[in-house]
Amino acid sequence: MIVPGYRDHPAEPWDPSAPVDPGEAEDFLRRCYTENPRLGPVEPRLAIVRAQIAATGTYVHTTDEVAHGARMAWRNASRCIGRLYWRSLMVLDRRRARTADEIFSLLVQHLQTAGNGQIRPVISVFAPAQPGQPYARIWNEQLIRYAGYRTEEGRQVGDPRQAGFTSSVRGYGWQGKGDAFDVLPLVIETPGEGVRLYELPERAIREVPLTHPEYGWFAELGLRWHAVPAIANMRLTVGGVHYPMAPFNGWYLGTEIGARNLADSDRYDMLPEMARRLGLDTSRESTLWRDRALVELNRAVLYSFEQAGVKMSDHHTESQRFMAHLRNEEKAGRPVPADWTWIVPPMSGGLTPVFHRYYEELDLRPAFYLDDEAAELARTGVRRCPHH
Repeated sequence: MIVPGYRDHPAEPWDPSAPVDPGEAEDFLRRCYTENPRLGPVEPRLAIVRAQIAATGTYVHTTDEVAHGARMAWRNASRCIGRLYWRSLMVLDRRRARTADEIFSLLVQHLQTAGNGQIRPVISVFAPAQPGQPYARIWNEQLIRYAGYRTEEGRQVGDPRQAGFTSSVRGYGWQGKGDAFDVLPLVIETPGEGVRLYELPERAIREVPLTHPEYGWFAELGLRWHAVPAIANMRLTVGGVHYPMAPFNGWYLGTEIGARNLADSDRYDMLPEMARRLGLDTSRESTLWRDRALVELNRAVLYSFEQAGVKMSDHHTESQRFMAHLRNEEKAGRPVPADWTWIVPPMSGGLTPVFHRYYEELDLRPAFYLDDEAAELARTGVRRCPHH
């Protein structure tokens, strides 16, 4: 997935009551203004920021600072293979939005902006957390995810990863269709209104029906996937200021759908059915039936997105582009943090150039973080600890 990568845990737990660290603010602003000479000298800006932090415990970023900070956070994302494009991130400043209705309307606009025509990388940055005050958040893991159900017979329908979240939103009164690709509602929580659910309109959901370049029977499987992968529950940290609601997207890497979402045994688990349709010998692992089924499933994903005119990358091309990113950053004198286990594709890893080298794990800021509470909400739809 060509989006900033997950960090399972922040380097240190976030304390929402803590004031901004003036040192972190200064470090970010000096780098931001050095990389953007058009912003002018940084010293007058630092004087203003120091005064704001002393008076309020935080400070307010300019639109330029928010935009460059978000792009730096993508550049620093150690689990993202698609960072060559970090400068192209479209940053939508949504910090004025307060009500759930306003937020939802802007999220729909985000999906339309990202998904109409060619897929483009977009982030919507909503209001930052103020020290010691409650803040708005999105519970969903992604803006578009498919529901997961268990039938009375115990059969799994849809995405098992979303089963807990689906059960929770049904408890809030949502009625899904109960099919395999049933788009979940957005759960938006604000300090003034609490938890509210919103159904995404069809105009915000671009989907691609999956077919195969050779096998006509593949269409009978009824598979499809949404075009825009938009992470919704990660916290953006820029210069010591925390943005708990900053959903962002890039475009899909084919293997994210074909080798993970549709193939993993705890997701849609399509490999056994693919093997059956292909007539493969599944009596033992040494026939490599899983590998052969996996290749054909991934061929179908790449072919279908190409036929639909929806932007997507294959893992070989993107690996080569990541190597170009490494070269660019080395020339710029910047370190490139990378998590080998995420940079190497989930299929044919040894055939890609990213496989054959070591990387350094660094916690560089600005950054995106997945907090424990946000991960729990996305997984279960149930809050187990008090909301700050």
